[in-house]
Amino acid sequence: MNPAKAILIIEDEQDISRVLKDYLVKQGFAADTADNGVDGMLMLAKSSYDYVVLDIMLPDIDGIELCRRIRENSQVPILILSARDSNTDKVLGLGFGADDYMTKPFSLSELVARIQAHFRRYDSIPPKQTASSALQAGPITIDRKSYRTMLHEQEVALSAKEFELLYHLIKNRNQVFSKKQLLDAVWGYDAYGDENTVTVYIRRLREKLEKDPSSPRLLKTVWGVGYKFNETHDH
Repeated sequence: MNPAKAILIIEDEQDISRVLKDYLVKQGFAADTADNGVDGMLMLAKSSYDYVVLDIMLPDIDGIELCRRIRENSQVPILILSARDSNTDKVLGLGFGADDYMTKPFSLSELVARIQAHFRRYDSIPPKQTASSALQAGPITIDRKSYRTMLHEQEVALSAKEFELLYHLIKNRNQVFSKKQLLDAVWGYDAYGDENTVTVYIRRLREKLEKDPSSPRLLKTVWGVGYKFNETHDH
């Protein structure tokens, strides 16, 4: 990685943040730490970071609320850490725009593998694909180069992972993908991933793109198999 990708760790447990920072630096990243949400927001405002590791239980701001605030101004990828093994927390975190979620205690090597998988996804876009990056599918235009999504010529705000998931489904329209296949294609791993992550992201995309999210016409569920982007619809 050249230049080094910059990662911000927002974590109030200093032992964890110090060990994580040291490990990331050894893996070739640049890393800064903040031990509360206010400082984390200030650092994000002052500097450009490529990735954020965010603890869900901070002393001043709830991590999920902080995730929501970050998303108001930035599409920086966010991985949430939580000491609570709660599916509700995960759904809330992903629902407010986080890209990934891990519970404590966590494996340093697994966390770094997820971060590296993210950057492999984003750094491996071939130039030809970037040059002709816009795809049209029904009422949606999605542009890989500018990271813009238009629905009926109106821009729709998507997080980085929402965009990647939609782009993958549109690029392979009418093809059915299992949750495991989507984890591998969009998040860059399937061994560590929780398939519920895909479910949450599909629901978020439906809320932003479908006239009736409870009866989707674009992002279809193929029961017992997975999901597909349905190009033949009457949206």
